[in-house]
Amino acid sequence: MLTLDMLRDIVLALPDVVETKSWDAVSFKVNNKAILFWNPTHDCPVFKVPFEERDFLIEVDPDTFFTTDHHRPWPLILARPEKVDIDWVRATVERTWRKQARKATLRAYDAQANRDP
Repeated sequence: MLTLDMLRDIVLALPDVVETKSWDAVSFKVNNKAILFWNPTHDCPVFKVPFEERDFLIEVDPDTFFTTDHHRPWPLILARPEKVDIDWVRATVERTWRKQARKATLRAYDAQANRDP
């Protein structure tokens, strides 16, 4: 089961990520742009994904993924912490981080990853 603390460890392991509060929810940002939120009402993470991916995930795995009327206009998806795959979480967090991080940060991160065994 994914917890906020587990998610925090995953996200804050990426360079330049900070934890903040947005709309009374814990959020994580890079380059002053939100990567994801923890929705206190549903006690679950809210990930940034393209609309097409969101709709596909909800269609093929509605036990794990959902949206709300509030989130529907945005490219966001909510995930049930007890169901979501941790590898999907890591991949989605990194993909979103890569889209929003500064190029210099990405270069340094990738260079370090290539040096690590």
